[in-house]
Amino acid sequence: MEQVIKNWTAAQIPQRKDGLAVITGSTEGIGYEAALALAAAGWQVIIMGRNAQKGAAAIARLLQAKPQAKVRFEPIDLADLSSIRSFAARMNAKGEAINLLINNAGVMTPPNRLETADGLELQFGTNHIGHFALTAQLLPLLRKAGAARVVTVSSVANRAGAINFEDLQSTAAYVPMKAYSQAKLANLMFALELQRQSDRHGWSITSIAAHPGVSRTNLLISGAGKWSGAGMARRFLPFLFQPSAQGALPTLYAATAPGLKGGMYYGPDKLGETRGYPAIAKIPAQALDEAVALRLWEVSATLAQVTF
Repeated sequence: MEQVIKNWTAAQIPQRKDGLAVITGSTEGIGYEAALALAAAGWQVIIMGRNAQKGAAAIARLLQAKPQAKVRFEPIDLADLSSIRSFAARMNAKGEAINLLINNAGVMTPPNRLETADGLELQFGTNHIGHFALTAQLLPLLRKAGAARVVTVSSVANRAGAINFEDLQSTAAYVPMKAYSQAKLANLMFALELQRQSDRHGWSITSIAAHPGVSRTNLLISGAGKWSGAGMARRFLPFLFQPSAQGALPTLYAATAPGLKGGMYYGPDKLGETRGYPAIAKIPAQALDEAVALRLWEVSATLAQVTF
């Protein structure tokens, strides 16, 4: 069984002189912390988000911390397939090989059912379909790198998730956490199936999943709302949540630790995987159903309007 380096921190990320990392949802929170750590280790980093002002602020903050950082911002809205296509077209036109893609951006438990620009339920459409579409369209650049990694960020919420093919978009019944759990289970199943597809087709991609435990980001407040139970816990019970930089460690471990196998899943090592240092995370039984994963892959390709 694979041994994870005990109490691993970002200080142990191998230094490098080159390598391009693309990180969704990286203007704040866990994505920003991942960008900061990778830039400090010598990676060229593309920070991504919907808001150009937030992007500029994130770049300024990062350069203040690491003046030598090679970092730039690219606009993308993962809730809009045309925005994903535009970003992928810009990247493919430049032709730079992508060594690392971190599918990190997320929407969490909006109280009312919302839709993406393409009419998908917002959480499923953004968290899963958006990243599915992005990965497919960046595949030529990931393959160009020779041994690229794709890290997809899931959540402990996936344990309560089920893929409901009869109502994927929660149109019959919308329960915020149920929809979120389904989307995060889909993230994990995508990561596992991407590895199987890579092995089958010779893409030379290592696909790994990670989750941050319970971390102090704005996801709860911006999603469920600041007066929701979760939002109030985030604001008034901060000791329940580990800092974003700590929450980013499983993602960074999955992204940079040497010699990792594809199809693995990492999360924090303490208190039921809610906090701590990177360790192998438990994959819930429903995520291991390869028939469901393949069906989800095929349905997702249709919804995302892509082929791998």
